[in-house]
Amino acid sequence: MSLVLLATLLSCQPKQKMASDTIRVVTTTGMIYDAVLRIGGDKVTAQALMGPGVDPHLYKATQGDLQKLQAADIVFYNGLHLEGKMGEVFEKLSRIKNVEAIAAHLPDSLLRESETYAGTFDPHIWFDVSLWAQAISSVGTYLATYDEDNASYYQANTQAYLSQLDSLDQAVKTAIHSIPDQQRILITAHDAFGYFGDAYGIEVRGLQGLSTLSEPGLKDIADLVNMISQDQIKAVFVETSVSKKAINAVVEGCHQKGHQVVIGGSLYSDAMGPFGQFEGTYIGMVHTNVQTIVNALK
Repeated sequence: MSLVLLATLLSCQPKQKMASDTIRVVTTTGMIYDAVLRIGGDKVTAQALMGPGVDPHLYKATQGDLQKLQAADIVFYNGLHLEGKMGEVFEKLSRIKNVEAIAAHLPDSLLRESETYAGTFDPHIWFDVSLWAQAISSVGTYLATYDEDNASYYQANTQAYLSQLDSLDQAVKTAIHSIPDQQRILITAHDAFGYFGDAYGIEVRGLQGLSTLSEPGLKDIADLVNMISQDQIKAVFVETSVSKKAINAVVEGCHQKGHQVVIGGSLYSDAMGPFGQFEGTYIGMVHTNVQTIVNALK
Protein backbone atom coordinates (compact mmCIF):
# COMPACT_ATOMS: atom_id res chain seq x y z
CA MET A 1 0.00 0.00 0.00
CA SER A 2 1.42 3.39 -1.00
CA LEU A 3 2.07 6.24 1.41
CA VAL A 4 -0.69 8.22 -0.31
CA LEU A 5 -3.25 5.46 0.32
CA LEU A 6 -2.10 5.11 3.91
CA ALA A 7 -2.35 8.85 4.50
CA THR A 8 -5.90 8.81 3.14
CA LEU A 9 -6.82 5.98 5.48
CA LEU A 10 -5.34 7.74 8.48
CA SER A 11 -7.48 10.78 7.75
CA CYS A 12 -10.65 8.76 8.45
CA GLN A 13 -12.85 9.46 11.43
CA PRO A 14 -11.77 8.10 14.85
CA LYS A 15 -12.89 4.55 15.68
CA GLN A 16 -16.34 4.17 17.18
CA LYS A 17 -19.30 1.85 16.94
CA MET A 18 -21.38 2.80 13.94
CA ALA A 19 -25.18 2.78 14.00
CA SER A 20 -25.91 0.33 11.18
CA ASP A 21 -27.88 -2.89 10.74
CA THR A 22 -24.74 -5.05 10.65
CA ILE A 23 -21.11 -4.68 11.62
CA ARG A 24 -18.92 -4.19 8.55
CA VAL A 25 -15.88 -6.45 8.84
CA VAL A 26 -12.90 -6.74 6.52
CA THR A 27 -10.40 -9.59 6.81
CA THR A 28 -7.19 -10.39 5.01
CA THR A 29 -7.29 -14.17 4.45
CA GLY A 30 -10.22 -16.41 3.66
CA MET A 31 -9.63 -18.47 6.81
CA ILE A 32 -10.29 -15.44 9.02
CA TYR A 33 -13.21 -14.41 6.82
CA ASP A 34 -14.80 -17.83 7.38
CA ALA A 35 -14.33 -17.55 11.15
CA VAL A 36 -16.00 -14.12 11.14
CA LEU A 37 -18.99 -15.54 9.25
CA ARG A 38 -19.34 -18.45 11.69
CA ILE A 39 -19.05 -16.28 14.80
CA GLY A 40 -20.63 -13.03 13.60
CA GLY A 41 -23.58 -14.70 11.88
CA ASP A 42 -26.30 -12.33 10.73
CA LYS A 43 -24.86 -9.51 12.85
CA VAL A 44 -21.94 -8.94 10.45
CA THR A 45 -21.29 -8.19 6.80
CA ALA A 46 -17.82 -9.52 5.94
CA GLN A 47 -15.39 -9.18 3.05
CA ALA A 48 -11.99 -10.82 2.48
CA LEU A 49 -9.21 -8.91 0.74
CA MET A 50 -7.47 -12.14 -0.34
CA GLY A 51 -9.55 -14.66 -2.25
CA PRO A 52 -8.87 -18.21 -3.47
CA GLY A 53 -5.41 -18.83 -4.87
CA VAL A 54 -3.98 -15.59 -3.45
CA ASP A 55 -0.58 -15.72 -1.72
CA PRO A 56 -0.70 -13.37 1.32
CA HIS A 57 3.12 -13.23 1.48
CA LEU A 58 3.18 -11.47 -1.90
CA TYR A 59 -0.08 -9.55 -1.67
CA LYS A 60 -0.18 -5.84 -2.49
CA ALA A 61 -3.15 -3.73 -1.51
CA THR A 62 -5.24 -2.15 -4.26
CA GLN A 63 -7.37 0.98 -4.55
CA GLY A 64 -10.40 -1.25 -4.02
CA ASP A 65 -8.89 -2.49 -0.76
CA LEU A 66 -8.58 1.12 0.39
CA GLN A 67 -12.29 1.63 -0.10
CA LYS A 68 -13.12 -1.56 1.81
CA LEU A 69 -10.85 -0.60 4.71
CA GLN A 70 -12.30 2.91 4.82
CA ALA A 71 -15.83 1.52 5.10
CA ALA A 72 -14.99 -1.17 7.65
CA ASP A 73 -16.02 -1.02 11.29
CA ILE A 74 -13.53 -3.76 12.22
CA VAL A 75 -10.49 -5.19 10.44
CA PHE A 76 -9.11 -8.63 11.33
CA TYR A 77 -5.74 -9.87 10.07
CA ASN A 78 -3.47 -12.78 10.91
CA GLY A 79 -0.30 -11.04 12.04
CA LEU A 80 3.10 -12.74 12.53
CA HIS A 81 4.20 -11.08 9.26
CA LEU A 82 1.93 -13.30 7.14
CA GLU A 83 0.63 -10.27 5.26
CA GLY A 84 4.12 -8.88 4.64
CA LYS A 85 4.35 -5.11 4.54
CA MET A 86 0.60 -4.78 5.04
CA GLY A 87 1.22 -5.60 8.71
CA GLU A 88 2.83 -2.18 9.15
CA VAL A 89 -0.21 -0.58 7.54
CA PHE A 90 -2.58 -2.32 9.93
CA GLU A 91 -0.53 -1.28 12.95
CA LYS A 92 -0.79 2.37 11.90
CA LEU A 93 -4.44 1.98 10.91
CA SER A 94 -5.23 0.76 14.42
CA ARG A 95 -4.77 4.34 15.63
CA ILE A 96 -8.10 5.32 14.12
CA LYS A 97 -9.83 2.02 13.31
CA ASN A 98 -10.76 -1.15 15.15
CA VAL A 99 -7.98 -3.46 13.96
CA GLU A 100 -7.12 -6.85 15.47
CA ALA A 101 -4.30 -9.31 14.73
CA ILE A 102 -5.81 -12.64 15.73
CA ALA A 103 -2.41 -14.20 16.45
CA ALA A 104 -1.49 -11.43 18.89
CA HIS A 105 -2.98 -13.21 21.89
CA LEU A 106 -1.25 -16.55 21.33
CA PRO A 107 1.65 -17.17 23.74
CA ASP A 108 5.09 -17.49 22.14
CA SER A 109 5.43 -20.93 23.69
CA LEU A 110 2.80 -22.25 21.27
CA LEU A 111 4.42 -20.74 18.19
CA ARG A 112 7.15 -22.14 15.95
CA GLU A 113 10.14 -19.79 15.87
CA SER A 114 11.68 -19.09 12.50
CA GLU A 115 15.03 -20.79 11.89
CA THR A 116 16.02 -17.95 9.57
CA TYR A 117 14.92 -14.80 11.40
CA ALA A 118 15.43 -14.71 15.17
CA GLY A 119 12.48 -13.47 17.17
CA THR A 120 9.93 -14.09 14.42
CA PHE A 121 7.40 -16.90 14.25
CA ASP A 122 5.77 -19.13 11.67
CA PRO A 123 2.46 -17.43 10.76
CA HIS A 124 0.71 -20.56 9.38
CA ILE A 125 -1.18 -21.17 12.64
CA TRP A 126 -4.36 -22.47 10.94
CA PHE A 127 -2.69 -25.82 10.16
CA ASP A 128 -2.97 -26.87 13.81
CA VAL A 129 -6.73 -26.91 14.28
CA SER A 130 -6.52 -26.61 18.08
CA LEU A 131 -4.18 -23.62 17.79
CA TRP A 132 -6.44 -22.00 15.21
CA ALA A 133 -9.36 -22.45 17.58
CA GLN A 134 -7.48 -20.42 20.20
CA ALA A 135 -6.66 -17.72 17.66
CA ILE A 136 -10.17 -17.24 16.30
CA SER A 137 -11.59 -17.08 19.81
CA SER A 138 -10.31 -13.49 19.77
CA VAL A 139 -12.81 -12.76 16.97
CA GLY A 140 -15.69 -13.63 19.28
CA THR A 141 -14.20 -11.68 22.15
CA TYR A 142 -13.63 -8.62 19.96
CA LEU A 143 -17.14 -8.67 18.49
CA ALA A 144 -18.70 -9.12 21.93
CA THR A 145 -16.75 -6.13 23.26
CA TYR A 146 -17.54 -3.96 20.24
CA ASP A 147 -21.25 -4.87 20.19
CA GLU A 148 -22.09 -5.45 23.86
CA ASP A 149 -25.82 -5.67 23.21
CA ASN A 150 -25.27 -8.90 21.28
CA ALA A 151 -22.37 -10.28 23.34
CA SER A 152 -24.20 -13.47 24.29
CA TYR A 153 -24.94 -14.16 20.61
CA TYR A 154 -21.25 -14.01 19.66
CA GLN A 155 -20.26 -16.06 22.69
CA ALA A 156 -22.75 -18.81 21.80
CA ASN A 157 -21.62 -18.87 18.17
CA THR A 158 -17.99 -19.02 19.25
CA GLN A 159 -18.59 -22.00 21.53
CA ALA A 160 -20.56 -23.84 18.85
CA TYR A 161 -17.81 -23.30 16.29
CA LEU A 162 -15.06 -24.29 18.73
CA SER A 163 -16.93 -27.55 19.34
CA GLN A 164 -16.89 -28.24 15.60
CA LEU A 165 -13.17 -27.49 15.47
CA ASP A 166 -12.50 -29.87 18.35
CA SER A 167 -14.21 -32.66 16.41
CA LEU A 168 -12.22 -31.73 13.31
CA ASP A 169 -8.96 -31.83 15.26
CA GLN A 170 -9.69 -35.36 16.46
CA ALA A 171 -10.67 -36.48 12.96
CA VAL A 172 -7.40 -35.15 11.50
CA LYS A 173 -5.36 -37.05 14.10
CA THR A 174 -7.17 -40.29 13.31
CA ALA A 175 -6.77 -39.87 9.55
CA ILE A 176 -3.06 -39.00 9.59
CA HIS A 177 -2.27 -41.84 11.99
CA SER A 178 -3.79 -44.25 9.45
CA ILE A 179 -0.73 -43.62 7.24
CA PRO A 180 2.08 -46.13 7.99
CA ASP A 181 4.87 -44.50 10.02
CA GLN A 182 7.54 -44.90 7.33
CA GLN A 183 5.29 -43.25 4.73
CA ARG A 184 4.25 -40.33 6.94
CA ILE A 185 6.35 -37.67 5.19
CA LEU A 186 4.70 -34.56 3.71
CA ILE A 187 6.69 -32.61 1.10
CA THR A 188 5.20 -29.35 -0.15
CA ALA A 189 6.12 -26.27 -2.18
CA HIS A 190 6.87 -24.06 0.82
CA ASP A 191 7.25 -24.53 4.58
CA ALA A 192 3.63 -23.81 5.49
CA PHE A 193 2.76 -27.12 7.16
CA GLY A 194 5.08 -27.08 10.19
CA TYR A 195 2.26 -26.68 12.70
CA PHE A 196 0.41 -29.48 10.92
CA GLY A 197 3.41 -31.78 11.29
CA ASP A 198 3.90 -30.97 14.97
CA ALA A 199 0.21 -31.39 15.83
CA TYR A 200 -0.51 -34.57 13.89
CA GLY A 201 2.73 -36.52 13.92
CA ILE A 202 3.87 -36.27 10.32
CA GLU A 203 7.33 -35.22 9.11
CA VAL A 204 7.13 -32.10 6.95
CA ARG A 205 9.57 -30.69 4.41
CA GLY A 206 9.01 -27.54 2.36
CA LEU A 207 11.03 -26.63 -0.71
CA GLN A 208 10.84 -22.90 0.07
CA GLY A 209 10.96 -21.32 3.52
CA LEU A 210 8.12 -19.85 5.59
CA SER A 211 7.61 -17.11 3.00
CA THR A 212 7.35 -17.42 -0.76
CA LEU A 213 9.17 -14.13 -1.30
CA SER A 214 12.41 -15.91 -2.26
CA GLU A 215 12.77 -18.59 -4.92
CA PRO A 216 14.35 -21.96 -4.01
CA GLY A 217 17.90 -22.42 -5.33
CA LEU A 218 19.31 -25.29 -7.34
CA LYS A 219 20.90 -26.73 -4.19
CA ASP A 220 17.52 -26.70 -2.40
CA ILE A 221 16.00 -28.65 -5.28
CA ALA A 222 18.94 -31.08 -5.49
CA ASP A 223 18.90 -31.75 -1.73
CA LEU A 224 15.18 -32.50 -1.80
CA VAL A 225 15.56 -34.75 -4.85
CA ASN A 226 18.25 -36.75 -3.05
CA MET A 227 16.13 -37.11 0.09
CA ILE A 228 13.01 -38.22 -1.81
CA SER A 229 14.96 -40.71 -3.90
CA GLN A 230 16.88 -42.11 -0.94
CA ASP A 231 13.81 -42.52 1.27
CA GLN A 232 11.64 -43.76 -1.62
CA ILE A 233 8.91 -41.22 -0.89
CA LYS A 234 5.78 -41.94 -2.89
CA ALA A 235 4.35 -38.48 -3.48
CA VAL A 236 4.94 -34.74 -3.18
CA PHE A 237 2.34 -31.99 -3.21
CA VAL A 238 1.77 -28.69 -4.97
CA GLU A 239 -0.17 -25.79 -3.40
CA THR A 240 -3.04 -23.80 -4.86
CA SER A 241 -1.47 -20.43 -3.99
CA VAL A 242 2.16 -21.24 -4.94
CA SER A 243 3.77 -21.75 -8.34
CA LYS A 244 4.12 -25.44 -9.36
CA LYS A 245 7.39 -24.80 -11.20
CA ALA A 246 9.79 -25.73 -8.39
CA ILE A 247 7.92 -28.89 -7.34
CA ASN A 248 7.76 -29.99 -10.98
CA ALA A 249 11.55 -29.58 -11.09
CA VAL A 250 11.86 -31.84 -8.03
CA VAL A 251 9.67 -34.51 -9.63
CA GLU A 252 11.71 -34.37 -12.84
CA GLY A 253 14.95 -34.63 -10.85
CA CYS A 254 13.67 -37.73 -9.08
CA HIS A 255 12.67 -39.31 -12.39
CA GLN A 256 16.20 -38.71 -13.71
CA LYS A 257 17.51 -40.61 -10.69
CA GLY A 258 15.17 -43.49 -11.46
CA HIS A 259 12.66 -42.84 -8.65
CA GLN A 260 9.11 -42.41 -9.94
CA VAL A 261 7.68 -40.02 -7.37
CA VAL A 262 4.28 -38.55 -8.27
CA ILE A 263 2.43 -35.33 -7.47
CA GLY A 264 -0.07 -36.52 -4.89
CA GLY A 265 -2.44 -33.63 -5.36
CA SER A 266 -2.90 -29.93 -4.76
CA LEU A 267 -3.17 -28.66 -1.19
CA TYR A 268 -4.80 -25.49 0.10
CA SER A 269 -2.09 -23.71 2.06
CA ASP A 270 -2.25 -19.91 2.34
CA ALA A 271 -5.67 -19.65 0.71
CA MET A 272 -8.85 -21.71 0.82
CA GLY A 273 -10.91 -22.92 -2.13
CA PRO A 274 -13.63 -20.86 -3.84
CA PHE A 275 -16.02 -19.13 -1.44
CA GLY A 276 -19.40 -20.82 -1.46
CA GLN A 277 -17.92 -24.29 -1.92
CA PHE A 278 -16.98 -26.86 0.74
CA GLU A 279 -13.26 -26.18 0.14
CA GLY A 280 -14.02 -22.48 0.59
CA THR A 281 -14.64 -23.00 4.31
CA TYR A 282 -11.94 -23.62 6.91
CA ILE A 283 -13.37 -27.01 7.90
CA GLY A 284 -13.76 -27.97 4.25
CA MET A 285 -10.22 -26.88 3.41
CA VAL A 286 -8.72 -28.94 6.24
CA HIS A 287 -10.86 -31.98 5.42
CA THR A 288 -9.96 -31.82 1.73
CA ASN A 289 -6.24 -31.42 2.45
CA VAL A 290 -6.20 -34.38 4.81
CA GLN A 291 -8.04 -36.64 2.38
CA THR A 292 -5.60 -35.67 -0.37
CA ILE A 293 -2.59 -36.40 1.86
CA VAL A 294 -3.93 -39.73 3.12
CA ASN A 295 -4.95 -40.94 -0.34
CA ALA A 296 -1.48 -40.19 -1.73
CA LEU A 297 0.70 -41.48 1.12
CA LYS A 298 -1.25 -44.39 2.62
